[in-house]
Amino acid sequence: MNITIVGSGNMGSAFAKQLTQAGHRVNVLGRDAAKAQALAAQYAAASRPQTTVDSDIVIVATAYAEAVAALRAAGLRAGQIVIDITNPLTADYMGLTLGHETSAAEQIAAALPEQRVVKAFNTVFAQVLADGADFGHGQRVPTFVAGDDLQAKEKVGALARSIGFEVIDAGGLRNARYLEPLAGLNIYLGYGAGLGTAIAPTWLRKA
Repeated sequence: MNITIVGSGNMGSAFAKQLTQAGHRVNVLGRDAAKAQALAAQYAAASRPQTTVDSDIVIVATAYAEAVAALRAAGLRAGQIVIDITNPLTADYMGLTLGHETSAAEQIAAALPEQRVVKAFNTVFAQVLADGADFGHGQRVPTFVAGDDLQAKEKVGALARSIGFEVIDAGGLRNARYLEPLAGLNIYLGYGAGLGTAIAPTWLRKA
C-alpha cells in the first residue's frame, strides 16, 4: 500500500520502520520538515512535507490535540482512510480528557466528515510497534480496530496483519470510547505500575 504518516515522533518512526520493512511505500509528513526528512531517509521512505496526500491510508501519529490541524494541513482528499492512533491524555498521561459520551476518534471524524476514520493501534506502545508484534512463545500483539466503514476497517486490518499484528474487530467507531480508556490503563500499567513499555493488552478466548 501507499501510506502517509502524519507525525515524526516515536510512533511515526516506529510505523515508518515496520511499514517499509513490510514493503509498503511510505510518505512522512511532519511539522518539523527536517525531522520528517531525516526519518524518511533513515527507513528509505519518501518525505514530501506540505504536499497533497494521495495515499491508500493516512496514519495520524500526532498528539490528539494536534491531530485535526495536522490532517487538515496535509490536504486530504475526500474518502481517504485515516487511522487514528491517538489518545486524549491529560498532561501527566495518567488520565483522559474525553470519555463516556465521545472519544478522540469520534471528534476527529466529526471534524473531518469527508474522511473514513478508523481507530487502531492506540493501545500499542511505540516500543512494541518498533520492536514488532511477535512476543515469542505464540504471543502476538493485537490491535483493536473500530470504525463505521467496513471496507476501511478491512483495509486497516490487512495493513495491521502485514506488519505482524493480530486484528480484533472492535465494532463501530463509538467503541473508541472503550479503547481509549484501555490505552489509559495500559499506560498506567507501563509507567505508573512500573511494568515497562514491552506490554500490550489482549483478549483471550477459550477454545
